[in-house]
Amino acid sequence: MLQLSNSPRMRTLASIASIEDSYQLCRQITAKYAKTFYLGTLLMSEAKRTAIWAIYAWCRRTDELVDGSMAAITTPETLDRYSQQLESVFAGNPVEDQDVALVDTLQRFKLDIQPFRDMIAGQRMDLYRSRYETFEELNLYCYRVAGTVGLMSLAVMGIDTSLQTAPWDRQQLVKDTTEAAIALGIANQLTNILRDVGEDARRGRIYLPLAELALFNYTEEDLLKGVIDERWRELMRFQIQRARKFYDEAEKGICGLSADARWPVWSALMLYSQILPAIERNQYDVFTKRAYVPTPRKLVSLPVAWLRAQAL
Repeated sequence: MLQLSNSPRMRTLASIASIEDSYQLCRQITAKYAKTFYLGTLLMSEAKRTAIWAIYAWCRRTDELVDGSMAAITTPETLDRYSQQLESVFAGNPVEDQDVALVDTLQRFKLDIQPFRDMIAGQRMDLYRSRYETFEELNLYCYRVAGTVGLMSLAVMGIDTSLQTAPWDRQQLVKDTTEAAIALGIANQLTNILRDVGEDARRGRIYLPLAELALFNYTEEDLLKGVIDERWRELMRFQIQRARKFYDEAEKGICGLSADARWPVWSALMLYSQILPAIERNQYDVFTKRAYVPTPRKLVSLPVAWLRAQAL
């Protein structure tokens, strides 16, 4: 049973959710909005999975400000206030029910505030732009809204430095594992972008770099109309190949994680990356079809992920 923190500050929070209720709320949010990701968290130890739920719930709430029901009323000032709320949480003062779990998580794990700040900066990008000219611009966006999740999660997962005796070897391991965590976040975001092209287009957003559309002689107007032809298929093959390179980079760092984190991360990576072949099976129709991974296919992936966690 997870032993919850009982600091004096936490015991005085009678006006908002208890720690137990806050973690339960975060679990429900993760299970509802990130089904594939949630399945991976169930393979973690209780302490780690509840911390990941708290982090995900914060990330989800942040994303909702510009990409959900509140998007129409979100302004730069809204994000300013949200940034202040983040500072309050890191100072140990929860403002909303979900914050209670995150404050408790911060007492258990050494999370840096900067990735959280960077994620809010990513949401600001969505406020003032709906196009990206180059992949370099998109890559910055992907880091801010998703690579940061890799950094947040890494603080909970932990890095196994026990086999590295030389200080420089440990430093290199930390560097490589950190870069891999960021790569996994970016790979997931690129996958989201490819899966949601049609949905985003209906909201007037195009995340695929315009320079790369031009490279394949495919126009913004074509995309907004949902044109699927050989130009589009070649463009999508190119985009999927790039996303897979990020997954490959992420795979290289899993062996550096703490032993109890490797199976969940392998599972999450394998489950999410399977959205890409689902897009291919749909003949790259991301305008009228939503690519998803059927539950039986997900379940088959789990023992394979376990074997990889032991062997790689």
